Amino acid sequence: MGETNHQHPPSVPVIAPPAAPPNLGRLRGPTWTPAEQLHQLQYCINSNPSWPQAFLLAFQHYIVNLGTTVLIANTFVPRMGGNNGDKARAIQVLLLMSGINTLLQTLMGSRLPTVMGASFAYILPVLSIINDYTDEAFTSEHDRFVRSIRTIQGSLIVSSFVNIILGYGRAWGELTRFFSPIVMVPVVCLVGLGLFARGFPLLGNCVEIGLPMLILLVISQQHLKRIHARAHLILERFALLFCIGIIWAFAAILTVAGAYNNVKTATKQSCRTDQSLPISSAPWIKIPYPFQWGTPIFRASHVFGMIGAALVSSAESTGTFFAAARLSGATAPPAHVLSRSIGLQGIGMLLEGLFGSLVGTTASVENVGLLGLTLIGSRRVVQISTAFMIFFSIFGKFGAVFASIPLPIFAAIYCILLGIVAASGITFIQFANNNSMRNIYVLGVSLFLGLSIPQYFAKNTTYDGHGPVRTNAVWFNDILNTIFSSPATVAIIVGTVLDNTIEANLVADRGVPWWKPFQHRKGDVRTEEFYNYPLRIKGYIPTRFL
Repeated sequence: MGETNHQHPPSVPVIAPPAAPPNLGRLRGPTWTPAEQLHQLQYCINSNPSWPQAFLLAFQHYIVNLGTTVLIANTFVPRMGGNNGDKARAIQVLLLMSGINTLLQTLMGSRLPTVMGASFAYILPVLSIINDYTDEAFTSEHDRFVRSIRTIQGSLIVSSFVNIILGYGRAWGELTRFFSPIVMVPVVCLVGLGLFARGFPLLGNCVEIGLPMLILLVISQQHLKRIHARAHLILERFALLFCIGIIWAFAAILTVAGAYNNVKTATKQSCRTDQSLPISSAPWIKIPYPFQWGTPIFRASHVFGMIGAALVSSAESTGTFFAAARLSGATAPPAHVLSRSIGLQGIGMLLEGLFGSLVGTTASVENVGLLGLTLIGSRRVVQISTAFMIFFSIFGKFGAVFASIPLPIFAAIYCILLGIVAASGITFIQFANNNSMRNIYVLGVSLFLGLSIPQYFAKNTTYDGHGPVRTNAVWFNDILNTIFSSPATVAIIVGTVLDNTIEANLVADRGVPWWKPFQHRKGDVRTEEFYNYPLRIKGYIPTRFL
């Protein structure tokens, strides 16, 4: 029997898959998962500090809002032909409208802790009205002021219906469904960064007052609070008031000592404590009332320009509402809440037109930054601040005392508050893929054009408000010049178009799965907790508006 040779096939070596590279980032330290709510807040939207603290915090909100109010009055009233008495009355109306509209928004609008303050979006339409009356003959400059403000009244009244229709017609909410976290990053960032002219450029008008305020606020609020546990609580929440008091007293000493007696007029306006609003020109008691300046004047050319400003203020308010939700511990506002808030903003514009306000209101970016500075996102605090606004709008002498705070002090505060809001916008990127080149492209182009286009318009706008768009149709010029002078509005336009036309590899890359639940009334269980009407109000509102 012969031997059999068994030949086996050659064995194929098994190649092990390459080992995954070590995650060096994880080895170096912890990573953080996306957080829909900021957990460092001491009081969120529905929680409330003690009543004494709430009143002090509310007074801070009033002071922060006062800076923009005085700045707008100083900008427009002298150019309209008004005197110090007219300026005092204009500030009173602006404060009253801020108080009323803030109370309405926190009760029936966005329900977020946002102060509704005077808006710079209306600069170009108002300047256009001022220019129309510059060459006309009037018996006195006061008559020119009254004619100008009556024309502003008429324009505000008509343009208010645009916001009312967009809001309560739910068109604005439908528009926001095209947004995503990728769109919100540049919009919220530029809501803060777009106001950089109110920061250091305004502070630089009086460096010896503004710079110490900025340095003292940073040191006291961030460093001195570590000295003692009690000091930590006080300085973290109320350092702003202490710093204002110290630097304001310093400015008063310089004024009384004659440090600004022999300086340029512009320096006096910025540094002295008796220039913004002389106390002697303010009335003791004066209650603003509808049509106090006379019958509104309606001119179609000015109405169209004001409509452009109304759209811009709506866009800026939308970005501010998202920042406020982030800094008050609430979830992102859903579409129906944004619709009703813009509709209510239109009703607020109607009231402003009736009472004779210089400009319309928008959600105050500075006051939203104050939520992040104090870590107090309480709605009640902002509601209490309306009592201060209404009180000082009636008792003019008392309001004039605080209106004498030099504007560089406010500018130093805005350097910090606007920066906080801008940084809160960056946090929305955590809900999308920040390693996607497609997202980087959309973010980069939106941010850059959102800064670059308005800067071009600002650089090419003359002192009397004529922007780079100069056709024979003045109303058309005002609309385009107003819209493209707003960084947040440009960011919304560019970001929304790019984000919805450039294809993404995955829907999740855009952050849509996180975004969608907040666009529906019952998409997230927390929506009712944060945004529902108060129980007593809900019963009187038709279901279609809820």
